[in-house]
Amino acid sequence: QVQLVESGGGLVQAGGSLRLSCTASGRTFSRYAMGWFRQAPGKERELMSAINWRGSNTYYADSIKGRFTISRDNSKNTVYLQMNSLKPEDTAVYYCAAADGLGTYYSSSDYKTWGQGTQVTVSS
Repeated sequence: QVQLVESGGGLVQAGGSLRLSCTASGRTFSRYAMGWFRQAPGKERELMSAINWRGSNTYYADSIKGRFTISRDNSKNTVYLQMNSLKPEDTAVYYCAAADGLGTYYSSSDYKTWGQGTQVTVSS
């Protein structure tokens, strides 16, 4: 089982960019599909983006489509979320998560391993 550590969050002005990274321990990172979730205050955790084990299939929630890009580098055990054109409504704690399988997964229940989260705050 992998352990996940997110980094790259912070405070940014609206219209700015951030790149989140999620690095996994262990040598079996490539067997996992990965997802980025976020949870805003008072709201449920929701899936923003997902990627399959080799990066050939991706998913984006409508709210971030065209602004965020998910990618992974299996040689570095890392998945990224490039966030451009940030809006105040993107403010949330962002979590990466791993699902053991060859598909692309859309339900939080498919993800068994979670990072600790990183705060993203977008000021207006």
